[in-house]
Amino acid sequence: MRSKLIVYLVSGVARLSLSSVQRIGGLLGRLLYLVPNRERHNARVNIELCFPAMSRDERERLLRRALIESARTILEMPGIWRRDVRSALSVVHPGEGWDLPGQALAKGRGVIIAAPHLGAWELAGHRLAQMAPVTLLYRPPREAAIEPLLLEGRSRGGARLVPTSAAGVRALFEALKRGEMVGILPDQQPRQAGTSAGVFAPFFGVPALTMVLVNRLARRTGAETLFTYVERLPIGQGYRMHFLSAPPGIADADSEKAAAALNLGVEHCVRRCPQQYQWSYRRFSVRPAGARSPYRRGASSPQAQG
Repeated sequence: MRSKLIVYLVSGVARLSLSSVQRIGGLLGRLLYLVPNRERHNARVNIELCFPAMSRDERERLLRRALIESARTILEMPGIWRRDVRSALSVVHPGEGWDLPGQALAKGRGVIIAAPHLGAWELAGHRLAQMAPVTLLYRPPREAAIEPLLLEGRSRGGARLVPTSAAGVRALFEALKRGEMVGILPDQQPRQAGTSAGVFAPFFGVPALTMVLVNRLARRTGAETLFTYVERLPIGQGYRMHFLSAPPGIADADSEKAAAALNLGVEHCVRRCPQQYQWSYRRFSVRPAGARSPYRRGASSPQAQG
């Protein structure tokens, strides 16, 4: 019953126009700001940690905008997954660095695309698949009913989806060896710390458990790493897709230096439109030396812990 309800809900929302979805998302986001909830709490903690120089009023304004944009991101997903791909991409306009993927592909060593949870990031896979063969890494969702929708939706544009497993990682290496593109969400926290999974590196000055996969792929294949994000324009006007070169050191043999470069690349994207970042994600829930998560009530700042 739960699975059918999710499918019906996704199908219903997918029929709405972009402007309608974004307006409804605006109302939902305002409600999330007004009513106590976990998303608001997590986002407020993250914004306080990452922007300590902001005044309280400035952080609250960012929090409100971020919840509105996050609600729009969620409500846009059904349309991105279920609508005709050409229709979805017709409102994605070229932005900064649009020529960078083509230039990198011409080198023949493959391209790693790091796409943070910023803006309409679900659209990125569709657009990348129009540029070159692309393999996208995904983490299976906790809600099993969503996985078939996710796989079908993200692959509609021609992308190949592989899970976060040993076989999935091998598929990424193989794609790069063929000179293709691979796409990774670089700001997902690894499930555990360790040289094969993740290391701690600063993210907005706060120690964050950071994946080492991008570093391994770049160092072993010589593939170039680019960052991308799909900026949401004013209601109904579509999106603008940007590409940025990775900071130096992302392929460094020192995994901590490489992780710091990866996080810096995410920061560069986020600072361009911070209100569209997914601040409700528990990015700092795993702390160095087993320190307490900042999302727990009464927890001390991880800046003091790090």
